[in-house]
Amino acid sequence: MSNLSIVTTADGSKTIFNAEVGENYHSKHGALQESQHVFLNAGLRYFLAGTDSAEVSVLEVGLGTGLNFLLSADFCTAKNIKLHYTGIEAYPLSPEMLAETGYDSYVSDAMWQAFLKEYNGSLNHPVQLSQNVELFTAHTMLMDFNSAQQYDVIYFDAFAAIHQPEMWNEAAIQHTVQFLKPGGVFVTYAITGNLKRQLKALGLKVEKAPGAPGKREMLRATKLSEADL
Repeated sequence: MSNLSIVTTADGSKTIFNAEVGENYHSKHGALQESQHVFLNAGLRYFLAGTDSAEVSVLEVGLGTGLNFLLSADFCTAKNIKLHYTGIEAYPLSPEMLAETGYDSYVSDAMWQAFLKEYNGSLNHPVQLSQNVELFTAHTMLMDFNSAQQYDVIYFDAFAAIHQPEMWNEAAIQHTVQFLKPGGVFVTYAITGNLKRQLKALGLKVEKAPGAPGKREMLRATKLSEADL
């Protein structure tokens, strides 16, 4: 895709700039730092710290380059936790473009090679990348995504509202949150008054957390059970 180009962010890790949208796939202040801080640490690891489960399910809105998935898969593999991962991606990148990101520097060689090899297959059905890791890439628009599965963690990693407001409106957030289990955790790099109000109205307990480099704050929310409401 001619509108896509590889760029290097402030921490030395790479991301992709989408000229049509006018935005990077990750923070210019550090792609790796953002993924580790917002999604792996404040999302997956936060959820797992409150459970002794040996299995976890993650739904990502905006799979993009796969960095959030790769870091999550590597972490779960090291902890011997089974990971069921679904990434919603309306415009999947080619394996060749994914390979240019250089993310092999941040995860095991086995996971990296399996990701590149199986990515196209994951667009059609869930694929096993290892004994512990399953990936399904839902090749669809967010509002067309449907699943009987409920997820422990949601990574909301859409482009910013200034560029894609339709991803952050009430309908989109409500559609996304329906897939979160009671007790599940929703995380995103952004925090606005409107987003907080929407999530609270949907029965989530919202909290501000320290943001990744370049952002003072981020949002994390936990879906309350009926007993907690």
